[in-house]
Amino acid sequence: MKLTSLNALALAAVTLLLGCTPQPEKPFTEVLREALETASPGDVIEVPAGTFNFKRSLILNTDNVTLRGAGMDQSILNFKGQVAGAEGLSVNASNFLIEDLAIEDSVGDALKINEGDNITIRRVRTEWTNGPSTDNGAYGIYPVQTTNVLLEGNVAIGASDAGIYVGQSRQVIVRNNRAEYNVAGIEVENTIGADVYNNVANNNTGGILVFNMPSIPQRGYATRVFDNDVHSNNTENFAIPGTAVSGVPTGSGVMINSNDQVEIFNNRITNNNTANIVISSYFSANFAGQREIAAEFDPYPEQIMIYGNSFEGGGTAPGLAYLTQLRNALYGEQGKFPDIIWDGIVNPEKDSATPVICVDNGDAQLLSIDAGNEFANAGIDMTRHTCSVPKLAPVELAGS
Repeated sequence: MKLTSLNALALAAVTLLLGCTPQPEKPFTEVLREALETASPGDVIEVPAGTFNFKRSLILNTDNVTLRGAGMDQSILNFKGQVAGAEGLSVNASNFLIEDLAIEDSVGDALKINEGDNITIRRVRTEWTNGPSTDNGAYGIYPVQTTNVLLEGNVAIGASDAGIYVGQSRQVIVRNNRAEYNVAGIEVENTIGADVYNNVANNNTGGILVFNMPSIPQRGYATRVFDNDVHSNNTENFAIPGTAVSGVPTGSGVMINSNDQVEIFNNRITNNNTANIVISSYFSANFAGQREIAAEFDPYPEQIMIYGNSFEGGGTAPGLAYLTQLRNALYGEQGKFPDIIWDGIVNPEKDSATPVICVDNGDAQLLSIDAGNEFANAGIDMTRHTCSVPKLAPVELAGS
């Protein structure tokens, strides 16, 4: 049928009207996803106040980007309904800043950062809101194989491995953070040059951990842990069995495993039920056999310096059965471990002149449990620990 001129005019008017009709706006979840995936260097991506629900991971692979929210309790990226992706937010980039937002209830790690340099994570909250559970993601804030990293002012809650973790990295500062109700509150693993200070680690299984693990190319050393509040880390261990932190005794304040050149000073460490400080080799009963040990791996902690800390309480309810039995045998069921316990296992091939653990901390005592000899010679001999090691230099981040 041929259109009359009147019909043609009417059709044109309708077409024009439809063309002017506002199209539905994209939900912010898709706007953010596209902004991250198509970002250019120099972009600043803003997250407004609100709770935004995601079903799959977010990914950023562009250098020199800023991701900024309105506050860690205002701009919330929620992954409770996540059905795809291993993390909440995955970043593989350098020279970036993430600040002032929250990542909640991801199926895996909340914020994973892989192989980047010059990284700042500031005032970010990662949390699993159902409380401690093996079903929670492993890591809250998780930079690995990174360099020149600043983690400050963050909050991490409920991770089934570590709330704030730095692994296989170099030149790291972890400061002014709060970690609670994680298996490990703050963990530095196989990392070279880390300063961990002015943090609060409470109600975790272990408060602050400095670990070296085998089967990882980089051996970590040179970590300073100072001016932290580490208290009441007595949450039952809820890690997945077989993971490294599944062997952390409930009630560990600061724990060092197989790491060298570690300074622990000027901290306030209180009411951690196994001990306020725990030092172990990889051969301790709670770690042995979890991984193959390469010939080049050094399983013994050495050049550990402990000084100027304030201790209170702790040691009253060891978190492993064999430690409870040892406590009962040495101090009675109502007794307590001293502030520092050490597995007592030393390198039989090492020069005895190399300091293992040096303690200059008032009347604080160190108990060697002599784990390598089935606890036969467990006891305290502070003369063995009257020594010193060269102080570590502060970590300085490039460009700061």
